[in-house]
Amino acid sequence: MDADRPVLLVIEDDPGLRKQMRWSFDAYEVVLADDRDSAIAALRRIEPAVVTLDLGLPPHPDTPEEGFRLLGEILTLAPATKVIALTGQDERVNAVRAIAMGAYDFFEKPFDAETLGLTISRAFRLAELEDEHRRLLQNRGGENVAGLLTRDPGMTKLCRQIEKIAPTQASVALIGESGTGKELLARALHEGSPRRDGRFVAINCAAIPDALLESELFGHERGAFTGAVKSTPGKVELADGGTLFLDEIGDLPMPLQAKLLRFLQERVVERVGGRTEIPVDVRVVCATHRNLRDRIAEGTFREDLFYRLTEIVLTIPPLRDRGGDAALLAHAFVQRFGKANGRERMVLREDALDAIAAHRWPGNVRELENAIKRAVIMAQERTITAEDLGLAPAEEAPMLNLRHLRDEVERRAVLNAMARCDGNIVRASELLGISRPTLYDLLRRFGLR
Repeated sequence: MDADRPVLLVIEDDPGLRKQMRWSFDAYEVVLADDRDSAIAALRRIEPAVVTLDLGLPPHPDTPEEGFRLLGEILTLAPATKVIALTGQDERVNAVRAIAMGAYDFFEKPFDAETLGLTISRAFRLAELEDEHRRLLQNRGGENVAGLLTRDPGMTKLCRQIEKIAPTQASVALIGESGTGKELLARALHEGSPRRDGRFVAINCAAIPDALLESELFGHERGAFTGAVKSTPGKVELADGGTLFLDEIGDLPMPLQAKLLRFLQERVVERVGGRTEIPVDVRVVCATHRNLRDRIAEGTFREDLFYRLTEIVLTIPPLRDRGGDAALLAHAFVQRFGKANGRERMVLREDALDAIAAHRWPGNVRELENAIKRAVIMAQERTITAEDLGLAPAEEAPMLNLRHLRDEVERRAVLNAMARCDGNIVRASELLGISRPTLYDLLRRFGLR
């Protein structure tokens, strides 16, 4: 068997048609089967990614029941297999039934070899994307922190910085737009630190009214205010021995900034209405989408607190600046939400990928995640379109031919191609119009491996 060619399993009882299909699809290593038993044996032996299945098989070739029985067995034994059903009997009824059972596509006999060939090619491409994504998910722990999916060099560098900083006691400020994953990275700092067995306590400084925020942060004693029927520890105390994550620290009111500064200096807290100093051992990680130096200039943020919180500053790039990550994340979200909602076989159509690449994503990863989740639930078909995502069709697809690009443009083209093809080298090299060795050389040149 030719290891360089994908294996296509053709299940067909007509000898003449088997011969025609072997000749028509010579780009693949075609393996033939003419009944259910030989098909199951071949499936177990070669584990093909794509199968064409004639529904009219012996011992009852005039009905589709044997074919449907085999279809169910194939999808049970190898759920990721893309099965293309072929029949000439009651095509509409059988098509609906085959697709409902999980077939990838359906063709009426006699079929046009060129059209069927395109469908087979797309099925192989989808199988390659899914396989590459599964490998990425299995191996990502050693590549990027906290399960962060990225192929962008800037984000990869940020992950390496997180790994270096995590074991230390340094206070870290994460700066980035809303939806870029600041809490995800804060959790990575906690999980990579000696405090991982302690609690990770998060509080959003912009989401709680000023009158309640002090009590939430530092706790209160019984009778400190109306409704305080018992003594309650604050978030700072709850994080003792662990990590305290202060999200949107730029929105912290000035009076609380003074109290937070004292805690950072003395490492003790006083509850609202209390007189006792309570020692607390926590590591503080903060995050904001605001420019804190501008806030200092405006007089709305204390400069001394700024220097206490920003021993190390990490800036998270927005999704629009992370070449290829939007498509990469989109594939991952389709798989995640498809599985969660019983729609595992969904795939992004080309126009959806073009629209994802063209969109600016002002809400960053959170906006993309919500768009994909909505599309997976609402899409009528198994393919997700730009319309399903609520995005306008891209005016033109990204230019990815490396013969016309140089330097930085080449790097971005490689990133876009790898993301669109979900990391599959063969498909990405075809999309770029170059050989696989050339693509490997470019990946090494740009440090993208």
